[in-house]
Amino acid sequence: MLRCETGPMPVLEPNPQNGQKKLLIVLGTMLGITVVIAVIASLASP
Repeated sequence: MLRCETGPMPVLEPNPQNGQKKLLIVLGTMLGITVVIAVIASLASP
């Protein structure tokens, strides 16, 4: 397992590579869809 010199926690790079950028976009999209569904569900509930 790789470790950063700054500390035990992994830190996101300021300029991520293409694979990491694509992964962040996918995860952000999934989180955004979840938030939108939660807002719609809370508005639709009586």
